[in-house]
Amino acid sequence: MKLSQLCSVLDTELRIAEYQDIDLSLNGLQVSSSDKQIRKVGLAVDACQASFDQAVKQECDLLFVHHGLFWGRPLAISGTHYQRIKRLLDGDCALYAAHLPLDAHPELGNNAQIARLLGLEALEAFDSYKGKAIGFKGQLPKPEAIDEIILRLGSARPLERLDFGSQQVRSIGIVSGAAADDLDQAIDENLDLYITGEASHITYHQALEAHINILCLGHYFTETFGVRAVGRMLGEKLGLECIFIDLPTGL
Repeated sequence: MKLSQLCSVLDTELRIAEYQDIDLSLNGLQVSSSDKQIRKVGLAVDACQASFDQAVKQECDLLFVHHGLFWGRPLAISGTHYQRIKRLLDGDCALYAAHLPLDAHPELGNNAQIARLLGLEALEAFDSYKGKAIGFKGQLPKPEAIDEIILRLGSARPLERLDFGSQQVRSIGIVSGAAADDLDQAIDENLDLYITGEASHITYHQALEAHINILCLGHYFTETFGVRAVGRMLGEKLGLECIFIDLPTGL
Protein backbone atom coordinates (compact mmCIF):
# COMPACT_ATOMS: atom_id res chain seq x y z
CA MET A 1 0.00 0.00 0.00
CA LYS A 2 1.32 3.42 -0.97
CA LEU A 3 1.61 6.20 1.62
CA SER A 4 -1.11 8.28 -0.04
CA GLN A 5 -3.49 5.32 0.07
CA LEU A 6 -2.79 4.61 3.73
CA CYS A 7 -3.25 8.27 4.66
CA SER A 8 -6.57 8.28 2.82
CA VAL A 9 -7.73 5.28 4.87
CA LEU A 10 -6.64 6.94 8.12
CA ASP A 11 -8.13 10.31 7.18
CA THR A 12 -11.48 8.68 6.47
CA GLU A 13 -11.52 6.26 9.41
CA LEU A 14 -10.52 8.91 11.96
CA ARG A 15 -12.70 11.66 10.43
CA ILE A 16 -9.76 14.04 10.26
CA ALA A 17 -11.62 16.72 8.26
CA GLU A 18 -14.25 17.14 10.99
CA TYR A 19 -11.63 18.56 13.37
CA GLN A 20 -9.85 20.91 11.01
CA ASP A 21 -11.43 24.05 12.50
CA ILE A 22 -11.18 23.16 16.20
CA ASP A 23 -7.90 21.26 16.59
CA LEU A 24 -4.66 23.15 15.96
CA SER A 25 -2.47 20.07 16.03
CA LEU A 26 -2.27 19.56 12.24
CA ASN A 27 -3.96 16.18 12.14
CA GLY A 28 -2.97 13.91 9.30
CA LEU A 29 0.29 13.45 7.44
CA GLN A 30 2.92 15.72 9.02
CA VAL A 31 6.12 14.45 7.40
CA SER A 32 6.10 12.58 4.10
CA SER A 33 8.48 9.92 2.79
CA SER A 34 9.49 8.55 -0.59
CA ASP A 35 6.94 6.97 -2.90
CA LYS A 36 7.32 3.44 -1.61
CA GLN A 37 5.12 0.65 -0.37
CA ILE A 38 4.13 0.94 3.30
CA ARG A 39 4.56 -2.43 4.94
CA LYS A 40 5.47 -1.71 8.56
CA VAL A 41 3.90 0.88 10.85
CA GLY A 42 5.17 2.05 14.22
CA LEU A 43 2.71 3.51 16.71
CA ALA A 44 3.57 5.78 19.64
CA VAL A 45 1.86 8.32 21.86
CA ASP A 46 4.42 11.10 21.30
CA ALA A 47 6.32 12.50 18.34
CA CYS A 48 9.75 12.77 19.97
CA GLN A 49 13.36 11.88 19.24
CA ALA A 50 13.09 8.59 21.09
CA SER A 51 10.04 7.39 19.15
CA PHE A 52 11.61 8.48 15.85
CA ASP A 53 14.84 6.65 16.69
CA GLN A 54 12.93 3.47 17.52
CA ALA A 55 10.76 3.69 14.41
CA VAL A 56 13.77 4.09 12.13
CA LYS A 57 15.78 1.44 13.96
CA GLN A 58 12.94 -1.05 13.51
CA GLU A 59 12.59 -0.07 9.83
CA CYS A 60 9.09 1.36 10.04
CA ASP A 61 7.77 3.01 6.89
CA LEU A 62 5.32 5.17 8.86
CA LEU A 63 5.08 6.31 12.46
CA PHE A 64 1.56 7.00 13.74
CA VAL A 65 1.37 9.23 16.85
CA HIS A 66 -1.26 10.88 19.01
CA HIS A 67 0.81 13.96 19.89
CA GLY A 68 2.39 15.29 16.72
CA LEU A 69 5.08 17.88 16.00
CA PHE A 70 2.89 20.92 15.29
CA TRP A 71 0.54 22.78 17.62
CA GLY A 72 -0.88 25.79 15.84
CA ARG A 73 2.25 27.83 15.21
CA PRO A 74 5.12 27.65 12.72
CA LEU A 75 8.38 26.18 13.95
CA ALA A 76 11.80 26.94 12.51
CA ILE A 77 13.59 23.83 11.25
CA SER A 78 16.42 24.19 13.74
CA GLY A 79 17.62 22.78 17.05
CA THR A 80 15.74 19.74 18.36
CA HIS A 81 12.99 20.25 15.77
CA TYR A 82 15.58 19.92 13.00
CA GLN A 83 17.08 16.81 14.59
CA ARG A 84 13.70 15.14 14.84
CA ILE A 85 12.68 15.82 11.26
CA LYS A 86 16.14 14.91 9.97
CA ARG A 87 15.88 11.52 11.66
CA LEU A 88 12.60 10.82 9.88
CA LEU A 89 13.89 11.98 6.50
CA ASP A 90 17.16 10.09 6.81
CA GLY A 91 15.24 6.95 7.75
CA ASP A 92 12.61 7.52 5.03
CA CYS A 93 9.90 7.21 7.68
CA ALA A 94 6.68 9.20 7.32
CA LEU A 95 4.85 10.73 10.31
CA TYR A 96 1.07 10.77 10.78
CA ALA A 97 -0.65 12.38 13.79
CA ALA A 98 -4.19 12.18 15.14
CA HIS A 99 -4.97 14.22 18.25
CA LEU A 100 -8.63 15.03 19.01
CA PRO A 101 -9.85 12.67 16.27
CA LEU A 102 -8.26 9.80 18.18
CA ASP A 103 -9.57 10.95 21.56
CA ALA A 104 -13.12 11.15 20.28
CA HIS A 105 -13.42 8.23 17.86
CA PRO A 106 -16.40 6.04 18.85
CA GLU A 107 -14.51 2.77 18.32
CA LEU A 108 -10.76 3.37 18.09
CA GLY A 109 -10.58 6.36 20.42
CA ASN A 110 -8.78 6.49 23.75
CA ASN A 111 -12.01 7.05 25.66
CA ALA A 112 -14.06 4.49 23.75
CA GLN A 113 -11.36 1.87 24.27
CA ILE A 114 -11.21 2.54 28.02
CA ALA A 115 -15.00 2.34 28.21
CA ARG A 116 -14.96 -0.96 26.32
CA LEU A 117 -12.28 -2.41 28.57
CA LEU A 118 -14.39 -1.53 31.60
CA GLY A 119 -17.45 -3.11 30.01
CA LEU A 120 -19.54 0.06 30.27
CA GLU A 121 -23.10 -0.15 29.02
CA ALA A 122 -25.50 2.51 27.71
CA LEU A 123 -22.58 4.53 26.33
CA GLU A 124 -23.20 8.18 25.56
CA ALA A 125 -21.07 11.08 24.41
CA PHE A 126 -19.61 13.00 27.33
CA ASP A 127 -17.76 16.30 27.57
CA SER A 128 -17.25 18.51 24.54
CA TYR A 129 -14.55 20.75 23.11
CA LYS A 130 -15.71 23.57 20.84
CA GLY A 131 -18.93 21.72 20.17
CA LYS A 132 -17.36 18.31 19.54
CA ALA A 133 -17.95 15.48 22.00
CA ILE A 134 -14.63 14.02 23.12
CA GLY A 135 -15.32 11.60 25.98
CA PHE A 136 -17.79 8.90 26.89
CA LYS A 137 -19.91 8.00 29.89
CA GLY A 138 -21.72 4.82 30.78
CA GLN A 139 -22.79 2.36 33.43
CA LEU A 140 -21.07 -0.72 34.79
CA PRO A 141 -23.29 -3.82 34.69
CA LYS A 142 -23.07 -3.86 38.49
CA PRO A 143 -21.39 -1.62 41.09
CA GLU A 144 -17.67 -2.20 41.58
CA ALA A 145 -14.92 -1.04 43.90
CA ILE A 146 -12.43 1.44 42.49
CA ASP A 147 -9.59 -1.02 43.10
CA GLU A 148 -11.23 -3.46 40.68
CA ILE A 149 -11.51 -0.76 38.03
CA ILE A 150 -7.83 0.15 38.37
CA LEU A 151 -6.80 -3.49 38.00
CA ARG A 152 -8.95 -4.00 34.93
CA LEU A 153 -7.37 -1.03 33.20
CA GLY A 154 -3.90 -2.31 33.96
CA SER A 155 -2.77 0.79 35.84
CA ALA A 156 -0.25 -0.07 38.55
CA ARG A 157 -0.46 3.26 40.36
CA PRO A 158 -2.77 6.21 39.60
CA LEU A 159 -1.18 9.64 39.62
CA GLU A 160 -4.05 10.80 41.75
CA ARG A 161 -6.92 8.99 43.39
CA LEU A 162 -9.61 10.87 45.25
CA ASP A 163 -12.14 8.63 46.98
CA PHE A 164 -14.71 11.26 47.85
CA GLY A 165 -17.82 9.45 46.66
CA SER A 166 -19.44 6.05 46.93
CA GLN A 167 -17.05 3.15 47.52
CA GLN A 168 -19.05 1.12 45.01
CA VAL A 169 -19.26 2.96 41.69
CA ARG A 170 -21.46 2.36 38.69
CA SER A 171 -21.71 5.50 36.53
CA ILE A 172 -18.40 6.60 34.99
CA GLY A 173 -17.26 9.48 32.77
CA ILE A 174 -14.01 9.22 30.80
CA VAL A 175 -11.88 11.91 29.13
CA SER A 176 -8.25 10.96 28.48
CA GLY A 177 -5.23 13.24 28.74
CA ALA A 178 -5.32 16.66 30.39
CA ALA A 179 -9.00 16.95 31.28
CA ALA A 180 -9.10 17.31 35.07
CA ASP A 181 -10.61 20.76 34.62
CA ASP A 182 -13.63 19.18 32.94
CA LEU A 183 -14.74 17.64 36.24
CA ASP A 184 -17.70 20.06 36.26
CA GLN A 185 -19.64 18.03 33.75
CA ALA A 186 -19.16 14.80 35.69
CA ILE A 187 -20.50 16.57 38.76
CA ASP A 188 -23.42 18.08 36.84
CA GLU A 189 -24.39 14.64 35.59
CA ASN A 190 -24.09 13.09 39.06
CA LEU A 191 -21.55 10.46 38.04
CA ASP A 192 -19.92 8.18 40.61
CA LEU A 193 -16.44 8.29 39.08
CA TYR A 194 -14.51 10.53 36.70
CA ILE A 195 -11.48 9.07 34.90
CA THR A 196 -8.89 11.25 33.18
CA GLY A 197 -5.13 11.47 32.70
CA GLU A 198 -3.43 14.41 34.39
CA ALA A 199 -4.09 15.45 37.97
CA SER A 200 -4.99 19.01 38.95
CA HIS A 201 -4.71 20.64 42.37
CA ILE A 202 -7.84 22.74 41.88
CA THR A 203 -10.09 19.70 41.54
CA TYR A 204 -9.44 18.46 45.09
CA HIS A 205 -11.96 20.57 47.00
CA GLN A 206 -14.32 20.62 44.06
CA ALA A 207 -14.52 16.83 44.13
CA LEU A 208 -14.61 16.70 47.93
CA GLU A 209 -17.58 19.04 48.14
CA ALA A 210 -19.44 17.28 45.32
CA HIS A 211 -18.79 13.79 46.76
CA ILE A 212 -17.38 12.37 43.53
CA ASN A 213 -14.49 9.96 42.96
CA ILE A 214 -11.60 10.82 40.61
CA LEU A 215 -8.94 8.64 39.03
CA CYS A 216 -6.09 10.39 37.23
CA LEU A 217 -4.27 7.51 35.56
CA GLY A 218 -1.63 9.51 33.70
CA HIS A 219 -1.75 11.52 30.49
CA TYR A 220 0.51 9.04 28.71
CA PHE A 221 -1.21 5.92 30.02
CA THR A 222 -4.75 7.00 29.12
CA GLU A 223 -3.65 7.81 25.58
CA THR A 224 -1.99 4.51 24.77
CA PHE A 225 -5.37 2.83 24.27
CA GLY A 226 -6.33 4.55 21.02
CA VAL A 227 -2.87 4.24 19.48
CA ARG A 228 -2.84 0.50 20.15
CA ALA A 229 -6.35 0.18 18.71
CA VAL A 230 -5.29 1.86 15.46
CA GLY A 231 -2.43 -0.63 15.20
CA ARG A 232 -4.82 -3.54 15.60
CA MET A 233 -7.12 -2.08 12.96
CA LEU A 234 -4.30 -1.60 10.44
CA GLY A 235 -3.12 -5.15 11.02
CA GLU A 236 -6.54 -6.76 10.76
CA LYS A 237 -7.98 -4.72 7.88
CA LEU A 238 -4.90 -3.96 5.79
CA GLY A 239 -2.49 -6.71 6.75
CA LEU A 240 0.22 -4.27 7.80
CA GLU A 241 2.88 -5.21 10.33
CA CYS A 242 2.38 -2.91 13.33
CA ILE A 243 4.51 -2.37 16.42
CA PHE A 244 3.74 -0.27 19.48
CA ILE A 245 6.67 1.86 20.65
CA ASP A 246 6.15 2.20 24.38
CA LEU A 247 7.91 5.23 25.89
CA PRO A 248 6.11 5.96 29.18
CA THR A 249 6.75 9.31 30.83
CA GLY A 250 5.17 8.48 34.19
CA LEU A 251 3.05 11.62 33.80
